[in-house]
Amino acid sequence: MRITAALSTTAGQAFELAELDLDDPRDDEVVVRIAGVGLCHTDVVGHQGLLSLKLPAVFGHEGAGIVERVGARVTKVRPGDAVLMTFMSCGHCPSCSTAAPAYCHRMRPLNFGGTRADGSVTLRRAGAPVGGHFFGQSAFASHALAHERNVVPLLAGMPLAISGALGCGVQTGAGAVMRSLAAPAGSSLVVLGGGSVGLSAVMGGVVQGCRSIVVVEPQPSRRTLALALGATHAIDPAAPQPLVDAVRAVLPAGADCVLDTTGRADTMEAGIQTLAPRGRFGFLGIPPRMDASLPGQIVPAIAAGLTFRGITEGDSDIETFLPELMRLHLAGRLPFDRLVQTYPLAQIDQALADQHAGRCVKAVLIP
Repeated sequence: MRITAALSTTAGQAFELAELDLDDPRDDEVVVRIAGVGLCHTDVVGHQGLLSLKLPAVFGHEGAGIVERVGARVTKVRPGDAVLMTFMSCGHCPSCSTAAPAYCHRMRPLNFGGTRADGSVTLRRAGAPVGGHFFGQSAFASHALAHERNVVPLLAGMPLAISGALGCGVQTGAGAVMRSLAAPAGSSLVVLGGGSVGLSAVMGGVVQGCRSIVVVEPQPSRRTLALALGATHAIDPAAPQPLVDAVRAVLPAGADCVLDTTGRADTMEAGIQTLAPRGRFGFLGIPPRMDASLPGQIVPAIAAGLTFRGITEGDSDIETFLPELMRLHLAGRLPFDRLVQTYPLAQIDQALADQHAGRCVKAVLIP
């Protein structure tokens, strides 16, 4: 079928709104008419040409919309159903078999390969292959081809256009606190970075009943929003007081949990130094260099009994955790809509610029 998509043709340059051909769904696939798709940092990294998926390509991995067609063996959804799309996993490796699909043994090729698992393309332009199938969807488009495995039906009452944000950024931040670090009620949490993932972590900390939630973020508007969402303290890392001292002024005994969403080595180093004995350090921010090493000194980490935890997709088991997040939102306990600003898909470059400059937290593109 013919679709319209925001096409990345040259690394870091303007997107091109292009007419493409989308492959027909196979037996286990579905076609979704996109109502809205979040703009995530991973999309930006791909658009900059830093992922294995080669350009030209269509990114977008936080899509939500209405199912239009289903393959012959699809039973989870049917045409007319409202769904969100999330990451793809194989369903049968040791991780998938133990409800840990975020650590699927085939995560990289299934989500970043640019084709189906068998190497077949899903998108073409004038007959020429275009990189697609990004996170099993490539949702910067009017329509996306997904798998039955990576679509999740929306609960009644969920806002269709913006619910795709749950499929990566929100579940990553909230899940990092609720699942990966499993912050207990009454514990202290420090979140490094107040973007959409960091602010989702704040909401996750509120859900968990954390006693103290400290956000470290340079943008004043995001610090204000963090406090409105339930953070107890917000720190400007550019302030004269060293970051470690600023956090320790709030948490003299140190933090039980620290989550880094920045990928910055200096910020991570400071965060590690704020941990209490037996503290847990979670990290999920993509560093500026793919060969970057984890900071921190070994002996103090041993002496304090620290735990270091790399995190992907908030350890989400999508079949259970995404419905849990929806229920929390419908109950008013996960107001992720407060992060969102919508843009027409044709204004994707403006949305990217605004998000980078801090003029919005979470851009959602409407085809």
